[in-house]
Amino acid sequence: MTRAEPTTLVIDRRGTASLRSRALAAGVRRLLAPRLAKAAARPPDDRALRRAALLDGLAGRARPPRGARFEPVAFDGFGAEWTHGPGVGRERDQAILYLHGGGWVSCGLNTHRRMVSRFSAAAGVPALAVDYRMIPAVPFEEEVEDCLTAYRSLLDGREASDIVIMGDSAGGYLTFATALRAREEGLPLPAALVALSPMLDMDLTDKLAHANMELDPSAPGPLLEWLVRGFLGHLDLADPAVSPIRADLAGLPPVLLTAGSTELLYCDAEIMARRLAAAGVPATLQVWDRQLHVFQMFGPLLPESRAAIAEMGAFVRRAFGQRADGLDLKSC
Repeated sequence: MTRAEPTTLVIDRRGTASLRSRALAAGVRRLLAPRLAKAAARPPDDRALRRAALLDGLAGRARPPRGARFEPVAFDGFGAEWTHGPGVGRERDQAILYLHGGGWVSCGLNTHRRMVSRFSAAAGVPALAVDYRMIPAVPFEEEVEDCLTAYRSLLDGREASDIVIMGDSAGGYLTFATALRAREEGLPLPAALVALSPMLDMDLTDKLAHANMELDPSAPGPLLEWLVRGFLGHLDLADPAVSPIRADLAGLPPVLLTAGSTELLYCDAEIMARRLAAAGVPATLQVWDRQLHVFQMFGPLLPESRAAIAEMGAFVRRAFGQRADGLDLKSC
């Protein structure tokens, strides 16, 4: 790739954490962190993976979001779902490609349906959420293949400039991995990328030495070690195909990264934002004061979630050349 001139990095710090979000973080530290530590103490075997896979099935029992519409899509070997958030019309000439998080081993369409419908409503366009195959159905390095297939399908009938790729956590990794694979294969790149609390460096050295190891309420360090040790041991963690933070980033479209100031994966978001800017890629890093990992999932329950979803919607609208002012998501 031709070396690009560095561009200005925008770091947008949002604070102060609301009382409600601080109470939620305290509950996570007290109730969830011990459970994650217990999970990380188990061997990374088939039984652990089956337990992780149960989460999406349980989430499927929840009632669908009011006012949203969903349509299943069948691909060869995996599925997806069109999501039209409240107020979003039937047109699909512009779309979000959404890649869910879950540590490459869990979650899916059910766990993320409400959040994706809110993103769709905020952006005013439908989202194609991808139920990509995960470990153990495919190894870590092959999960991106289904995401790339879904991206190719969106290119059939619309311009790349009418697509935004978005994902959270592991899906944030896949957002970059998909864009980089598309560039490698000569496909046109999307209008923008949005990554929520992404994990982008599979080498845990920087994260485990970061101050947020002690500050993150969910204390996810041992669980990340469990994932890397159990499922990435056969890979070179410094390979840019494994850790996008180490890739040649020149030529990527504008990027919005979001992270909580005290979450462990803030480390990856900050380093990636600086490397994007150094590669000439317009990048904005939103840092939300003391917010949990992927806090946007709490939707209307947290003022920070509502504000962050509105900001993402505005970013996508701008990427599509639409007006982004006056956005109101109180009903989402």
